[in-house]
Amino acid sequence: MKADIMWLGSTDSTNEEAKRIISDIDNLSVLSALEQTAGRGQRGNPWHSAAGENLLFSIVLKYRKEGMRPNCLPPVRACDQFVISETAALAVTDFLSGYGISAKIKWPNDIYVGDRKICGILIENSLRERMLSSSIIGVGLNVNQTSFDPSLPNPASMALCSGHSLPLEPLLEEFMYIFNGYC
Repeated sequence: MKADIMWLGSTDSTNEEAKRIISDIDNLSVLSALEQTAGRGQRGNPWHSAAGENLLFSIVLKYRKEGMRPNCLPPVRACDQFVISETAALAVTDFLSGYGISAKIKWPNDIYVGDRKICGILIENSLRERMLSSSIIGVGLNVNQTSFDPSLPNPASMALCSGHSLPLEPLLEEFMYIFNGYC
């Protein structure tokens, strides 16, 4: 299934935007922004990114329940939610390997190249009894940024690793092709 990618100029957070419109969008919809004014990571930590230089996006997953359209994913028990982290992290490392970037996962939500962070993942799940009803997977992947806030201890980007910049829109389409292979 091809993902529906919605490109936003600026938003507070793609995860927050996804929450606001989740009832109006389909499973595997993607919201991507050139800029996030209030991006965040785990435990509410801020996620800073230069506008227009990186992939900042959220993927909406909806899980099947009785009466739902068949394009939803099979049910996932709340106690098995780590599979969502695994799926997202493995998709990112597979994607990066296609660009000759050997990345490692720092569980549960960071992707590193050597000792430098290239990507952060924030997953927010909604529950229906003991089952997941939806997941929003927020991804911040440093792509073209080469200058970072000095307070960040160890940032990396695809451009720093490969030596050249890359167009964002085709990159996200390629990532979603890989991600869909895991769904």
